[in-house]
Amino acid sequence: MKIDRLIGILSVLLQEEKTTAPELAEKFEVSRRTINRDIEDLCRAGIPVRTVQGTGGGIRIMDGYRMDRTILTSRDMQGILAGLRSLDSVSGSKYYSRLMEKLQTGSSEFVSGRDFMLIDLSSWYKGALAPKIEMIQDAIENRRLLDFRYYAPAGESVRTIEPYYLVFKWTSWYVWGAKVPAETSSAPAGAEGRECGKRNDFRLFKLNRMDQVSVSEKTFVCREVPMPDLSNEKIFPGGIRVKALFDPDVKWRLVEEFGPRCFTETDDGRLLFQADYTDLENLLTWILTFGEKAEVLEPAEVRERICRIADALRKTYGRG
Repeated sequence: MKIDRLIGILSVLLQEEKTTAPELAEKFEVSRRTINRDIEDLCRAGIPVRTVQGTGGGIRIMDGYRMDRTILTSRDMQGILAGLRSLDSVSGSKYYSRLMEKLQTGSSEFVSGRDFMLIDLSSWYKGALAPKIEMIQDAIENRRLLDFRYYAPAGESVRTIEPYYLVFKWTSWYVWGAKVPAETSSAPAGAEGRECGKRNDFRLFKLNRMDQVSVSEKTFVCREVPMPDLSNEKIFPGGIRVKALFDPDVKWRLVEEFGPRCFTETDDGRLLFQADYTDLENLLTWILTFGEKAEVLEPAEVRERICRIADALRKTYGRG
């Protein structure tokens, strides 16, 4: 991708006194003409790159800019490299590793032996995530509409969106995009497609809920895009006050998921958990994963639902 190549070229120029177009072309596996265009783009971006023709010439950053060569400290660089390495954990390729090698050029202090930060963003869904991420990246870069089938609590639907950002949050990947009117959509016609285009608003779509993802031939004009509000208050607004008692041997799960201050110990040793929850169905599913080690006190509706589920399970497993 061009932006990655420009970052790589800038990194080389910041770390080396001088380089040449043939050297950059070989390093980044592109033509000299492409490198020349990249250098022009860097100049237009305000980077004072100077090129000198002939023997002893080459490409370098002007002397007055040398003071900025120490902007990236060792710790900064380690963070960047760790981030690139983490992207390889879901990309399904070694693309970011190769970019990382280019960033490391001429910087012996950044070799892998001194790495102290390792990040792995992969999941059980890595096999399905990698092609989706690559496809969405292409759609974003080329400003093409994205078509897919989406599975949500309210049911299945066919969606077409203008994709703008890939987001990693809450241990999951999302795409931030704007739904488009049905007449713009290249998705199959139908009630679901028509419904999708009514509001024309921005929202997050979870990649694990997306299927039959395809990049449309139709392009869109990039518009002013609001940044997604990724605050917990926005995504998880609460509204359902939960009180439950847990056995002491599941304390580790409460600490892991809600922190060490989400409960108090009662006289009988059990843990009184109190928190605000957003979705009743998700709350019910979560409580059931604890089996007999959890007792919901409030809300009463959840207690009643659990009783009905227990009766249904007793009938299912008592048939034999």
